[in-house]
Amino acid sequence: MRKPLLGFTLMLALAACGTQTPVQQATGEEIRQEALSPTALGARYTDSTGTVTGTTHVTFRVYSSKATRIEVYLYAQAAGAAEKLKYTLTKDAATSIWKVTVPVSTLTGAGISTVYYGYRAWGPNWTYNSSWTKGSSLGFVSDVDSAGNRFNPNKLLLDPYALEVSHDPNSPTSGNYTGFVYASGPTHRTKDSGNVAPKGIVLKTDTTSYGTKPTRALKDDVVYEVHLRGLTKGDSSITSCAGTYAGAAQKAAYLQSLGITAVEFLPVQETDNDSNDVTDAASGKSATSTNGDNYWGYMTVNYFAPDRRYSCDKSAGGPTKEFKAMVKAFHDRGIKVFIDVVYNHTAEGGTWGTPDTSTIYSFRGLDNSTYYSLTADRQNFWDNTGIGHNYNTRNATAQKLIIDSLKHWRDELGIDGFRFDLASVLGNTCEHGCFNYDKMDSNTALNKIVANVPPRPAAGGSGVDLIAEPWAIGGNSYQVGNFPSGWSEWNGQFRDTLRKDQNQMGIEAITPGQLASKFAGSSDLYEDDGRKPWNSINFMVAHDGFTLKDLYSCNGKNNTQPWPYGVSDGGEDNNHSWDQGNIATDQRKAARNGMAFMLLSAGVPMFNGGDEFLRSQKCNNNAYNLDSSGNWLNYTLSVDQSNFKTFTQNMIAFRKAHPALRPANFYSSVDNNGNVMEQLRWFKPDGNVADAIYFNNASNHALAYRIDATEFGETTQAIYVAYNGWSGAVNFVLPWPGTGKNWYRVTDTCTWAEGAGQVDLNATTNLGGEWTNYSVCGRGVLVLVAK
Repeated sequence: MRKPLLGFTLMLALAACGTQTPVQQATGEEIRQEALSPTALGARYTDSTGTVTGTTHVTFRVYSSKATRIEVYLYAQAAGAAEKLKYTLTKDAATSIWKVTVPVSTLTGAGISTVYYGYRAWGPNWTYNSSWTKGSSLGFVSDVDSAGNRFNPNKLLLDPYALEVSHDPNSPTSGNYTGFVYASGPTHRTKDSGNVAPKGIVLKTDTTSYGTKPTRALKDDVVYEVHLRGLTKGDSSITSCAGTYAGAAQKAAYLQSLGITAVEFLPVQETDNDSNDVTDAASGKSATSTNGDNYWGYMTVNYFAPDRRYSCDKSAGGPTKEFKAMVKAFHDRGIKVFIDVVYNHTAEGGTWGTPDTSTIYSFRGLDNSTYYSLTADRQNFWDNTGIGHNYNTRNATAQKLIIDSLKHWRDELGIDGFRFDLASVLGNTCEHGCFNYDKMDSNTALNKIVANVPPRPAAGGSGVDLIAEPWAIGGNSYQVGNFPSGWSEWNGQFRDTLRKDQNQMGIEAITPGQLASKFAGSSDLYEDDGRKPWNSINFMVAHDGFTLKDLYSCNGKNNTQPWPYGVSDGGEDNNHSWDQGNIATDQRKAARNGMAFMLLSAGVPMFNGGDEFLRSQKCNNNAYNLDSSGNWLNYTLSVDQSNFKTFTQNMIAFRKAHPALRPANFYSSVDNNGNVMEQLRWFKPDGNVADAIYFNNASNHALAYRIDATEFGETTQAIYVAYNGWSGAVNFVLPWPGTGKNWYRVTDTCTWAEGAGQVDLNATTNLGGEWTNYSVCGRGVLVLVAK
C-alpha cells in the first residue's frame, strides 16, 4: 500500500517466539455452509421466512450491537433520486443481527427492478425521534459519545456485506455533491447523503464458472504482482474492454508464455477510485491535479464487491460475472489468481483533526467500536496504518467479516490466494487503547484466518495461499519472519540484503553469510518456528517502490515530476538504489542479476508487472495516485526490453525445470537417518569450501554454491551458481561436477553475453570439469549445470 512512513527505515529484527499450538481448522464445506446459512449477513433473495434458497422475497440482515433503531431505504437507481420504500428492521437480542424480509412483489410494485439499498441507524449519541426527517437534528446528543458511538441517521450507510456496490463515495455517478456530505461535526452533521451515497445492490444467484482451480504447491509458483487496470489499459492489442476484468482475461496466454503460475492483483475489492483523473497533460491536465487520486486501490469501501470501475459490464451483477470469467481464463491456463486485500483499514479514514468530525458512510455509522480500534477515551482512532485508523482486527464480529469475505472470494469468485496488506495489524491482541502483535495468541485475526480458511498443504492440493506483508507502522509491528504457522511472508530482508550488496558496496556491510541465508530460503527467519523456504516470498521490488529497472537506474526518487509520471507525494527516501554510474549496459546487467537472484533462490519468486521487460516509472517510487499512461504497462518494446523479457522467460523456464531450486524443506547436509547428503555446499572463488571466517567477513564480495540436483530426483548432476559482487572481474575455480560429468553454461549475466540467447536452456557450452577456471565480470552472475 501507500506507506509514507514505512520501508527501509524499519529494520528492527525481532526474534521468533517458538512453535505455535495448532489451531483446529474448519473444512471448506463447513465454511461454505456457514456462509450460505439463513443467518448470513447481507441482502439476499429468499423465501418469506428468510431462507436463502427462495426467490420471492428479499431479506436484509445487518449487525449492530449498539444501535437502537435501523431502517433500510430502498431505491430504484444508484443516485440522484429519493428512496421508493423504507422498512424498520427488528433486532435479535441474542446475535445483535437486525432483519427485515420484503416481498419482491412489493418492490416491483414500487418501480424497483434492480434493488439498491442502504441503512440509517440511530443509537445512544443520536436517539430516535418519530418526528425526525432527512436533514434534521432531532434526537442529536453528540457526534461521538463516551463509548465511541458515531450514529447519524442523516448518513445513508453502505451494507458491509453488500455483494456489489453502485458507485464510490466520491464518484461522478453521485451527481452534484461534496465529500462533506458524509461528514459529522457541527458544520456537516445535518447534511443528508441519501441521494449521493454508495448503495448495496441485491444480486440473484450467479452460475458463471470460474473454472478448475490449480492445486500446485506454493513452492512451485512464480508470482506476477500487477495492477488489474494497468495490466491492459495501455495495451494497444486489447481492442475492447482495456483496463477491465475482461481485458485482463486476454493476457492469460501472455502470462502463461512468460512462465507465470500465479497472478497477484493489487486490490480489486470495491475501492474509492471512480473519481481518478486520467486526462493526459497534452489535453490540459495540470501538474498537481492527481492529488487525492487512488490508483493502487488501498482504500477499501467494501470487502465483498468486485470493483465496478474495473468491469466492462457495469450493470447490476456485471462485475461479478466478468470477474469470475476472468478467473476462469487464468485457471484454464493453469494460473492461480491471488488478490491483495486490505483488512487493516477502510476508506472511511480517521477524524478530521477534531474528534467530533469524521467520515460516515458504512462501518462507522453502524457500530464504530466494533469495526475500528479506538483510543482509550474512545474519542479518536488507533493508527498503525498511516491512514488515520486501524480496523478492529481483535473484535470477534469484525474478524468474522474478514473471514466471511475471504470465504466469499474463495468459494464464490474462485480466488486461490490472498496477499494481506499491513498484515501485522491482523496480529493485534488489543481492541482499544493500545496495539500489541502476538503470533502465539489463538484469538488474533491471523490465527482465526488459518483456522477458518485452511492454507494449501505444502505438497499442494485444495486450500488457499496466505501471504502477509509483515509490517505496519509503529509499535511492535515490524514482524518479518515472525508470523504464525500457515502464513507465508513478503521477505523484506531478502530485498534489503541483496539491494545493499548490489548497490551499496562500501556503504552497507553485507557478509557472504547473509547472502547465503537469503539464497537458501532464509532459514534464519522461518526455520525456527517450523516454516519452510516457500514461506519466503522473495522479491527485489514490488508495486510499493521502484520498478526493477529504476532500482538500478535511479540514485533517488523523483516524485515531483509532471504528469504522467507524477506528481506523487510520500515515498521512501532510502531505497538502496544506484544508477550504476549511469551506464546503460551495467543497469541492464544489474537488473538481470536481480531477476536471477529471485529465480535461483529457495523460496517463491515474485516480481512486479512489467519488470520482465524493464518497465520504468522514471524514478517515481510512490506512484499510488497515477492512473496514467506512465503507470500502465506498455507492451511496445525496444530490442533491449525484448532481450530482457526473453532472459526472464528463460530463467523462469530454468527454475521450473529444476526441482532442486524449489525445495520443500531447507537444504540439508544429512538426511533423517544421519546419512551425508551434500544437498548444498558453499564455495569461495578459489574453489575451497567457504568456512565461518569467510562467511562472516563483510570484506568478501564473491560467493558460489553447488546444489546436488540428484538429491531432488533430477537427472542433472548438479547446479552451480557464482555471484561476483566486486566491481572488477573475479576468477572462480569450479568444483567437482560429479563422476564423468562436466560443467555446461546456462547463463552468464555479464554484458558480453547480452542478447536473445543469453540463457541457454540446453546448456550446450562445455566448460570442463573440476578445477576449471572461469572469470566472472564485475557484478555478474554465472549459472552452470553438470551433465
